[in-house]
Amino acid sequence: MRRPLLPLVLSTIAAQASIVVLVPIVVEVARDLDSSVSAVGQARAVLAVTAVVAALFIGPLIDRLGVRPLLTWGAVLALLGAGASAAAPSVVLFLLAHVITGVGVACLLSAGFAGVGVWFPEGEMARPMGFVVGAQSISWIIGNPAIGILTDAVSWRLAYAVPGVICLAALVAARFAPAERDAIERAPDERAGLRAVARDRSARRWTLAELVAYSAWTAELTYIGAFYIQTYDVSETTVGFLLAFGSIAFAISTLNTASLTERFERRGVIWRAALGMGLMLAVIMNVTPSVIFTLGLFFVMALMAGIRSTASSALGLDQLPGQPGSMMAARTASAQLGYMFGALIGGAVLAVSGFGTLGFVLLAGMAASALLIARMP
Repeated sequence: MRRPLLPLVLSTIAAQASIVVLVPIVVEVARDLDSSVSAVGQARAVLAVTAVVAALFIGPLIDRLGVRPLLTWGAVLALLGAGASAAAPSVVLFLLAHVITGVGVACLLSAGFAGVGVWFPEGEMARPMGFVVGAQSISWIIGNPAIGILTDAVSWRLAYAVPGVICLAALVAARFAPAERDAIERAPDERAGLRAVARDRSARRWTLAELVAYSAWTAELTYIGAFYIQTYDVSETTVGFLLAFGSIAFAISTLNTASLTERFERRGVIWRAALGMGLMLAVIMNVTPSVIFTLGLFFVMALMAGIRSTASSALGLDQLPGQPGSMMAARTASAQLGYMFGALIGGAVLAVSGFGTLGFVLLAGMAASALLIARMP
């Protein structure tokens, strides 16, 4: 199990590290490049849009060429993107570097998740999927503090060594990944990529459920730091530790989702976890007696998020068994669009109302995602 699992785990860690590296360094980048924080922050949008567009082409490539080549290309492109970002002399070139990173991230995420469906038997996918999903938390738990330390001690440019080293490790692991092509016998079908997903009712509904769930989850992650600071008057350093606590909970639940889906029907596990996340979000942002109380609810919500994400990713592979690359490219597109929509919607709600209203909006979003999963044929 270790040989095929390691490159998949490293690919998702590398992809997430390439995404989160901007969070601790955005202020320093803006200062060094003589630009605004908002302008530098657009690098995240550039990366997301590029990943969505790239996902249109990556799915068919995975289904035709196999997982290993896309893992290799993704690691190389993300490594080049990290180097180009670190060397950028202007904000324009900094943003353009994230086009390269976005393509690499799309390859790493799509191939990393598709590899579970390709390299593991159908009845044994739940446990490796837990490792692949949970591995993303490492970038938040370990990667972010390391990036912050390098930025404070030396420079934000050196901080890109963190995703760079992880991408290099992913590249080496990809070279030792199973070389054989997909063992799945595919039915002849001229449909490919996201077109196949869009034409299949069940796959389409799953993709939409993922998009809605990621939008709500991202809105919470984007503004939970501001919520802690404004509600409890804690420092940014304290917020960093509080968010890391949630990432640990997420990782724990991803590794234990397999035992849940072995005992209970998988769709039921997913929609109940999604609905539970929504309820927790509504309570977190409306009932605030103490930091400990909120942190406890946040821990429970992160546990549910890990369960939902892991079980849902495995369910996605079942929708088009002959085209795992297409389904996981759809997952990548849904997640990246969700990151964009979540930040935009959350910001709009906060501008008009406040955190209390945002909590109920996120509850509605997670409930909609749960309904879509529950009604899948």
